[in-house]
Amino acid sequence: METRELRYFVAVAEELHFGRAAARLGIAQPPLSRAIGQLERRLGVRLFDRDRRGVALTDAGRVLLREAGTALDAVTAAVSRTRRAGDSSRSLVLATKAGASHELLRRLLDAVADEPGAPPVEVMLCEVGEQAGLLRTGRADVAIMHRPVDDLAGFDTEDLLTEGQVAMLPAGHPLAARDQLTLAEVQHVPGLPIARWPRLDGTYPEGPGPEVRTQSQLAQLVALGRTLLVIPASSRAWQWPQHVAVPVVDAPAITTVLAWPAGSRSRAVAGIVRTAAGLRDSAPI
Repeated sequence: METRELRYFVAVAEELHFGRAAARLGIAQPPLSRAIGQLERRLGVRLFDRDRRGVALTDAGRVLLREAGTALDAVTAAVSRTRRAGDSSRSLVLATKAGASHELLRRLLDAVADEPGAPPVEVMLCEVGEQAGLLRTGRADVAIMHRPVDDLAGFDTEDLLTEGQVAMLPAGHPLAARDQLTLAEVQHVPGLPIARWPRLDGTYPEGPGPEVRTQSQLAQLVALGRTLLVIPASSRAWQWPQHVAVPVVDAPAITTVLAWPAGSRSRAVAGIVRTAAGLRDSAPI
């Protein structure tokens, strides 16, 4: 099976329309239809149901869509890592959610800079949940992530810090004057629903709170008194003067980890992992 065939299949599977898929790929529709038919014959299964109402994925098609994404990510990652390995002056790319684990990141960068021969580290800031994709496609070499909220499937990890969580509240709200809170006390606050982050599959949980994707959206909504959220205590680095952080004593602990693709043979990755572990073992991060 060729990567070209997989890309054709993914386009049709996502568009569920051969014409739109062909336009997206920049090819004519007849050769796309022939390529999909040839792929189905080679696999011995139908990937799509086609009728006058449109195009739908079969059970086999849904499986291939999931597997094709993984395979194409792996090919893209192989190309990226191979090119970077051939560049002796390249930086090590570290992905991290903007505003998260700021103090840990600062100490890690300082420690790496003090290591003789260590490559420079390029910090790639991203939004919630994006680190996994950056690692899988090879755009990043390592990432700072959080267990259990991030997708760590297929990665090796080094635990760096386990901490509690805080409720981020508008400064003028009555709960902001409290020394501590419980999850029950912040779950259903009248007029101040909890913000909803996307799940790992991109969908949002049900609830009255606003759907958010970025830290800037969230910071603005909290400052306006439209929402609250519960986050790891170290994420308060992006706290505005209009926010107050109150410990949530029964919130699940969050572990910050350094993650990298399982089976990596990169000496640069091994070096930053050792440095991070040394920081953790020498003093609390």
